[in-house]
Amino acid sequence: MNYKSVIFILIAAFFQSLVLGQPKTYSIKKTAFSSDKYDEFAPAYYKKGIVFCSNRNLSLVNYSTTQNKGLIKINFIDTTGEVKWQNSKLFSKNLTTKLNDGPVTFNSSRDIIYFSRNLVAGSNFSDISGIRNKLGIFSAVWDKTDWTKIRELRINNEYYNVTTPALSPDGTKLFFASDKPGGFGGFDLYYSQLKDDYWGDPVNLGPVINTKGNEIYPFISPFGELFFSSDGHPGLGGKDIFFSRLSDGVWLAPVHLDEPINSKSDDLGIITDSLMNEGYFSSNRDNNTFDIFHFKTNSPQIFYSSIQKENQYCFRFSDSGSIQIDTLNLKYVWNFADGKQATGAEVSHCYEGPGKYNVKLDIVERASGNLFFSKLSYLLDLKDIEQPYINSPSVTIKGDTINFDALKSYLPGYKILDYSWDFGDGTRTQGEKVRHSFKDKGEYLVNLGLTLKADGTGKIQKTGCSKKIIVLNDLKEISSYLEENSSTSPYLPDIRIFKANSIKTLYSAETENMQDAVYQVEILNSREKLDSSNIVFKNMPKKYKIEEIYDDNDLTYSYIIDQQMNLMATYIAYRDVEDAGIKDVQTKIVILKDPAEKEIHNIKKIFGTSTDTYFDANSKLTSSAYLLLDQIVKIMNKYPAIRLEVDVHTDNTESPEAKLILSQNYAHTITSYMINRGVSGKRLIAKGFGRSKPIAPNFLEKDRKLNRRIDFKILK
Repeated sequence: MNYKSVIFILIAAFFQSLVLGQPKTYSIKKTAFSSDKYDEFAPAYYKKGIVFCSNRNLSLVNYSTTQNKGLIKINFIDTTGEVKWQNSKLFSKNLTTKLNDGPVTFNSSRDIIYFSRNLVAGSNFSDISGIRNKLGIFSAVWDKTDWTKIRELRINNEYYNVTTPALSPDGTKLFFASDKPGGFGGFDLYYSQLKDDYWGDPVNLGPVINTKGNEIYPFISPFGELFFSSDGHPGLGGKDIFFSRLSDGVWLAPVHLDEPINSKSDDLGIITDSLMNEGYFSSNRDNNTFDIFHFKTNSPQIFYSSIQKENQYCFRFSDSGSIQIDTLNLKYVWNFADGKQATGAEVSHCYEGPGKYNVKLDIVERASGNLFFSKLSYLLDLKDIEQPYINSPSVTIKGDTINFDALKSYLPGYKILDYSWDFGDGTRTQGEKVRHSFKDKGEYLVNLGLTLKADGTGKIQKTGCSKKIIVLNDLKEISSYLEENSSTSPYLPDIRIFKANSIKTLYSAETENMQDAVYQVEILNSREKLDSSNIVFKNMPKKYKIEEIYDDNDLTYSYIIDQQMNLMATYIAYRDVEDAGIKDVQTKIVILKDPAEKEIHNIKKIFGTSTDTYFDANSKLTSSAYLLLDQIVKIMNKYPAIRLEVDVHTDNTESPEAKLILSQNYAHTITSYMINRGVSGKRLIAKGFGRSKPIAPNFLEKDRKLNRRIDFKILK
């Protein structure tokens, strides 16, 4: 196959030219080692010079093309001294065949070369001229004198071409172009992964990169970015050069390189330094022959930019509401850890900026302002969005000079190497802080491009953002614009789902409530064990029994006077203790750990505790009571060491004496049944409290029913 036909049938272009008068992104100059008559193309960096392909006649091979030019050979020129095209020389006789040779790519240490040539390169004309003598990729090793150990790569095939190799900087991936069946068009770009000591099967780069046209001449920058030529993506004409990079494993949509690198002719085979400050590319824009051009970047092209997102500091805070509270006597109080509070189940709050805030939600008594219950605590790490950031007015007057800066760019883990600005009006500049004036009214999309260096790996990458700037004629127009675009009630996102934030839950009563949990009224918490002479104990209302609990984890003593299955059932006990002048009392949620306590707790949740269910009008046990008590008996038999107190409470519809007697009778009826079922009486205590310890007001029947209840307590 004629190699020239591959070179010049494989290439094409993309994008609109820049605005008239706009400063050029790149400066270019044809290299001194490019001739006027022959083709020079596909440069590759090698030591102190450039390796490239050319069809100039070097008097080594006498074959020629129909255009009376020599076949493609691999050449080298030292670019450090006097550079003239006549000074170039054949790169290696060992790599020279009677057909076409090149392009090439090298590993980072420059001692392994991968190069393209025809699969058969012998002396028999019938062999080398066959239709199956496709282009393939070969490798060779430098032995300090010449290139030896020439080997054919396993990815080659006699039915299609494999050519224009480009090695990744780490040497593990070989990119190339091929017209193998199953692609998206003519030539597609592929890569092969190095596995141990052989190259894996070709992997197509996919439809984002490849088109129905031809994609060829890949180049992988020192930091893994992809440059390639295409005649399938929109361009200026012929083949143009494009840029892409991987983002989360996906190739980004190719970006067309600005003029004058791209032109209406064929532009291909680019190579660059790590920052794309300068490099080389090939083009046939002069005299219809390919030459190698050197380019320098005047103003870095912004390859990718996304619409800038505004940092969010205002949020909605809400309570899930699964733990009910009486909002007539209690209120929700949010503490935002910035010196501000808000009241309500759902509130909004604005922080002044990023930071770490220990947000708390408490239930506070309205009358006294004292803490009743701590419901939620979490550490909010409020962060700016990780992005470049254009800090500037969004609306301005034409002719006014306004300030732009990138000081609020938040890109943790990266150092910003340079800043590029494109103001959308044909003006570009560089710098962290810049000034600009828009001459005409209109909407302008300002782009900020950053070159970044990763702190850990040193990897270089580019990123960017864009922001719309509205330019109006005068202050009157600005006032009208702001009025039309103002919002009286902006939507605030929920703090829990805003992605830029990190929330670490320190404590959640809602989470604990989903487990085997109870609510306890704590009158005191101490590092030291207290005796009965403590003033707090002396002031306690007599109807409450104080229980001391030692916490092995906190190494503290907690003194409890009430325990209930729901939060509001503890409020009356809380009020009684507070009215007695005892300070620092509050209700806490506690997860049960004792197996017997957990089982009894679950039985109470399943069967309920209302005496209306378990006693009929004649104060006899109902069938429901038998089901409940049989389960309690099973637990007593399962845990023979425990002792149980049966407490019965009533409402206030009769005299205290009558209700006390009724509750005592109910308690003895229950314990008698359990004794008859085999539980030792020594393990049971029956107590009737009558109407003395309500858990709800007695004004309404629905509340009085809550007070008519049974409780089972394991004695410690």
